[in-house]
Amino acid sequence: MVAKISIGSSLYGAISYNGEKINEAKGRILGSNKVVIPPDGHVDIARMVEDFKSFMPKMGRTKKPVLHISLNPHPDDRLTDQDFEILAREYLDKLGFGEQPWVMYKHEDIDRHHIHIVTVNVNEQGKRLNQAFLFRRSKKITSELEEKYNLHKAQRERVSPDTPITKLDPAGDIKRQVANIVKLVGMRWQFQTLGEYNAILSLYNIRCEATDGKVNGREYHGLVYFATNDAGETIANPFKASRLGKFASRSAVENKFERSATSINLKPSRRIISSVINDSSGKDDFIAKLREKGIDILIRENNDGRIYGVTFIDHNTHTVLNGSRLGREFSVNAFERWFNGDGQKPQITMPNQSNVPNRTQSTSQTQSGGTASSNSSSNHQNNQASQQTSSYSTDFDQPSLPGLDLFQLGPGFDAEQEAMNREMERRKRKKKRRGPHL
Repeated sequence: MVAKISIGSSLYGAISYNGEKINEAKGRILGSNKVVIPPDGHVDIARMVEDFKSFMPKMGRTKKPVLHISLNPHPDDRLTDQDFEILAREYLDKLGFGEQPWVMYKHEDIDRHHIHIVTVNVNEQGKRLNQAFLFRRSKKITSELEEKYNLHKAQRERVSPDTPITKLDPAGDIKRQVANIVKLVGMRWQFQTLGEYNAILSLYNIRCEATDGKVNGREYHGLVYFATNDAGETIANPFKASRLGKFASRSAVENKFERSATSINLKPSRRIISSVINDSSGKDDFIAKLREKGIDILIRENNDGRIYGVTFIDHNTHTVLNGSRLGREFSVNAFERWFNGDGQKPQITMPNQSNVPNRTQSTSQTQSGGTASSNSSSNHQNNQASQQTSSYSTDFDQPSLPGLDLFQLGPGFDAEQEAMNREMERRKRKKKRRGPHL
């Protein structure tokens, strides 16, 4: 049996999350302590919050008084409601929370039924309960319960860089799937904008949106994740990044943007796409041949069928690239003209191994000394690069929020994007001085 413990500040949020499940007939309440349960089974969320607060001090120093615990038995353990209640009560007693106000919910929205418990970690005098080695004690208790009741030993799922990424299954545990997919995408893929991040997430039926605002006069800058179906429609309540883990936070994603900017090599992707363009007869042929080469393309079109975004997802290098990042000849206008205009292909000179300009490559290599042959090769590269300068764009794509028209592009210098970059730098400096964002 695996126990997962979340410590937070929002009592209403924890009760609301579970209460909505019950009211949607996706589970039921198995028991409670010091909290009134309505006889009809319908959860009055506001009333339940008031019951909790009546046993909590009006003023206290504990900033995160709420414990939200889930108990997850092994899939091979078939437990009755009574079994679940016995296990949960014994678990709470051993953990030291048996006499606290708590509510026990059974979730039945996925095949693996499990228990959620909402309780508080302060007593009526405002004193915080013992939380020393809380997670270690919890692990020991679940092992003891497995032995006592002859349950299968269940281990928490570990995610590694080699773990396969699979599309979200609506019938499964959506939160767990979203967390695992987001974590694996961040570990494995390279991207430099929110639009490119969403491009790879969309393959697994997830969407991410930025949120900005103020709470009690304090600014917050976060991310919210949505589970979707194949048509891109939302199928569940959104998840704040804080509910998934630090790896999903806005600061973590923005740091990923920076690391990707210095590590992405454009040459392999550009070489393959250039070759496929020259060998393709049209849109459908181009998409099919790209897929054969391990590259997906996302083409964004408005209601009139006009293309306003092109993004390449290279599974060979695990890189997501908006077309303009590869060069002006790969931009929206080039593909709009080919697919919807006069049918003229983008004019691309087939690159050699070393003559493609790579915007993210360090210039220190060209500044260091070398042999005569390497100097000659460098001069050749500079000549080739100068010939391509007129057609090579250095602009970045700019996602528009909150509408999330993710792949809008603009040639040349983008003043708004530069302003956004400066604002991100300012926030990071501010974060170092004042601590992490909410």
